[in-house]
Amino acid sequence: MAATHYRTAFISDLHLGTRGCNADAVLRFLRRCEFDTLYVVGDLIDVWSLRRSRYWPQSHNDVVQKILRKGRKGTRIIYIPGNHDEMLRGFVGEYGSLSVVRRAIHETADGRRLLVIHGDELDTIVQNVKWLAYVGDVGYQTLLKLNGPVNFLRRKLGLGYWSLSAYVKHRVKNAVAFIGAFEQAVVRYARDFNVQGVLCGHIHQAANREIDGVAYYNCGDFVESCTAFVEHLDGRMELLTGLQSPGAEELETQPDRPAEEEDFQPELALPV
Repeated sequence: MAATHYRTAFISDLHLGTRGCNADAVLRFLRRCEFDTLYVVGDLIDVWSLRRSRYWPQSHNDVVQKILRKGRKGTRIIYIPGNHDEMLRGFVGEYGSLSVVRRAIHETADGRRLLVIHGDELDTIVQNVKWLAYVGDVGYQTLLKLNGPVNFLRRKLGLGYWSLSAYVKHRVKNAVAFIGAFEQAVVRYARDFNVQGVLCGHIHQAANREIDGVAYYNCGDFVESCTAFVEHLDGRMELLTGLQSPGAEELETQPDRPAEEEDFQPELALPV
């Protein structure tokens, strides 16, 4: 199947180094699609988890290889570290086809300016009560591990996939209120940069909508939702969903709303 070509792609929250990472879905997406520019919008590598226990299967290494290989073949890679890989913020700079930046302004083909950030800088818990953020992360990883046995039983009963972690997150009123407050804070922050939209990740909640006259795009994640944003050659933005399905020959899309491997030759040695 011929690769689909996009002007730009945006992925975030892969969390390589955790058992919850859906590396196979990332690889399928990267193999099926070509783009002029690829934004990796934070939490590529989950250093928090790696500090607790070492988990790094070959598929996670393959994701890093594939991203760097795209850079060697002409794709511009822009990496914006998040809170789980914040140590890499000390390596801001240009490394061949790879740029490590704190934030970026992306201009779409139709002339719109988008602020691209991970989003943790607007998360008051991450910024002010970091120990609580660590505790919350441990709890979330525990729920992810429980998804396996829960869905094993569901398959035995002839039922489809169901995410315990997503259910708990969406049922907790404080979490729902946090997501709403986070989105409003991101939009207010974006106005300081004189942009028409903002694209972020961080909260593992994909979104494609307009908030107070500002386009709000959230990549989601590659842990549960397996979503990504792409920009078409005409500047149109789309949220791609259903990327976790191995049998899906065509990517599911949510349209923008109006107002092959080779030996690894690393270009940058990333400290982990």
